[in-house]
Amino acid sequence: MEPISETLKRVVNAPAFSERYAKMKEEILEDLRVQSFLSQNSDVITKDVVDRGLGKLYEFTSQHHDCTACESVSTCKNVVKGHLPQLQLERGSIDLTYIKCRNKIVEEERNAVSAQIASMHMPKDVLSARLSSFRFDHNSRIDLGEAAKTFIQQVKETGELPSKGFYIFGEFGVGKSYILGAIANELAELKIRSVLVYVPEFLREMKQAIQDHSLSEKVDFVKKAPVLMLDDMGAESLSNWTRDEILGTILHYRMAENLPTFITSNFDYDSLEEHLAYNGKGDRELVKAGRIMERIRAITIPIMLSGKNRRDER
Repeated sequence: MEPISETLKRVVNAPAFSERYAKMKEEILEDLRVQSFLSQNSDVITKDVVDRGLGKLYEFTSQHHDCTACESVSTCKNVVKGHLPQLQLERGSIDLTYIKCRNKIVEEERNAVSAQIASMHMPKDVLSARLSSFRFDHNSRIDLGEAAKTFIQQVKETGELPSKGFYIFGEFGVGKSYILGAIANELAELKIRSVLVYVPEFLREMKQAIQDHSLSEKVDFVKKAPVLMLDDMGAESLSNWTRDEILGTILHYRMAENLPTFITSNFDYDSLEEHLAYNGKGDRELVKAGRIMERIRAITIPIMLSGKNRRDER
């Protein structure tokens, strides 16, 4: 059997191989980016350095350098997805390093924003909401939009969160949940974390949390959120325990710590108080309901939202 070294010599010295190698080298060295790199380092780069680094130069020229060629990071054709190759000299040899491309940077920024929003049972369209997409086509909607923008602007100017959020009330489908998501996304871009909670499902989950011993952990997660958004309060079936020990505990903590809380409901303040007065047994407990409402009034600014049912337009 012929030794491998002899086989390699024979192949490399073959005219066809030599011609292909010479042509490839010529194409690589004609690349304007390669020429620029060699020119910038002409004081240290020799013919020997180029010959030894030809593989790296080929890797550089054979990859994409324009982000518009990729629809997303997942479809990137480069060796390191989402990164652009850059030529460099490392200890007298030509080497490659990779920097993040524009698509990768945008993707990471989006992921960072998403990571600032924790959701418990909220629909996806709410989590992707933006103030710029909110329809300001009614006086109450304009008022709410302006209040939301003022809230965000205050955070930008002072670097601090206002102590009060909004109590947004109105008919079904007018966009109450959507505005919560939009505000959460605006805050996320400022690296401020929000927790969005769909109240009826959350309270049902709390009953189950007793069995798996996660109740305290979940309540703490919600009550200590930098910004808490409670969606659809008043749609839940209440017991004394869910009203007083869960909602009461969360709202009392946020009132004591001056943490902004946003609440949506089909009820205004007075109607919600009436709803909270009745427990699952039908008993009417005005004092306990009044205690909950005292906390809600202390931590929110009431804003009515009216207009068309947006769900009917889908």
